[in-house]
Amino acid sequence: MIRREEILKVLEKYDPKKLRIGTIGSHSALDICDGAIEERLDTVVVCQRGREKTYLRYRRIIGEVITLDRFSDMVNRNIQEELRRLNVVFTANRSFSTYVGYDNIENSFLVPIFGNRAMLRSEERDAPRNQMYLLEKAGIKYPKRFSSPEEIDRLVIVKVPEAKRKIERAFFYASDPKDYQAKSEERIKKGVVSRQDLEKATIEEFVMGAKFNFNYFWSPLEDQVEFLGVDRRIQTDLDGILSLPARDQLELESVVQNIEVGHEGATVRESILERVYDIGERFAETCKREYPPGIIGPFALQGAVTKDLEICIFDVSPRVPGSPIISTTSPYSKWYFGEAMSTGKRIAVEINKARSTDRLSEVVT
Repeated sequence: MIRREEILKVLEKYDPKKLRIGTIGSHSALDICDGAIEERLDTVVVCQRGREKTYLRYRRIIGEVITLDRFSDMVNRNIQEELRRLNVVFTANRSFSTYVGYDNIENSFLVPIFGNRAMLRSEERDAPRNQMYLLEKAGIKYPKRFSSPEEIDRLVIVKVPEAKRKIERAFFYASDPKDYQAKSEERIKKGVVSRQDLEKATIEEFVMGAKFNFNYFWSPLEDQVEFLGVDRRIQTDLDGILSLPARDQLELESVVQNIEVGHEGATVRESILERVYDIGERFAETCKREYPPGIIGPFALQGAVTKDLEICIFDVSPRVPGSPIISTTSPYSKWYFGEAMSTGKRIAVEINKARSTDRLSEVVT
């Protein structure tokens, strides 16, 4: 793991007046860059050749564009030197974790990261001290997990990587071992998943309730958790199938997939808000103990609100969640800050404050 002292030495060579916010050209880059520009911070986006056109269209918010053959080339010495020369504070998103890889991020990427680089790996369920471990330590309700298909005694959701696109997860539902076997064999036959990946699949209780993504921000400078807003995921081809009449759904022979393609804004009733804050604060406090200095900046808890108004969390994003819709649909940040506050803008506000108070070392790892 890159030591804190190494990052501090890099920061010492930075010109605070010329800081730039950097990110990888995918996932939530436009939100990150728009927030930076609003706060008068220049931006740098690292793109992969063939995927750079989107970012070249938004030159109002994107300054420097570094185009590479592969995202993973970011760890090459010359690229890192360029990022440091540009005084880049890098912001992690899911694509950064996926394409650059945890080993590279933890051991080779000698550029200050806004956030806790050691926590990114906790998103993976097979990692030690992973997200489920953190939820348990925080006393936050999460779904019952099953170690094998033979244990299934209720409706479950099975989460397994797709055969062709490992960064996407194929989901399916099963009510008992026989149902699991039939549906898994169907998906193997159609090439949706592999038998090898199914052996490592996550099998967890299906939580019946309204699904929400709760978006938060932990500020090391203020030592507090802020609730930025709520969104819901738009998924294909699940959304398309659900729009059909029930009879037509039953006649379909296609395998349903839950691939995230967008987000929509949402709110929660005010009587639930205290619970929303409570789980966010408990999670942040747990991260301070388990991954000091804690979960710096944005994170999200994805879950469901049951008919008993309990919140059950089944997924954690220990980085920028990638929900740009909250900048225009969330009343919570407006009520708190007195203005619309996107995740990208909130990151830039924190970096600017850290810079002006000589506390940059507290918001990067």
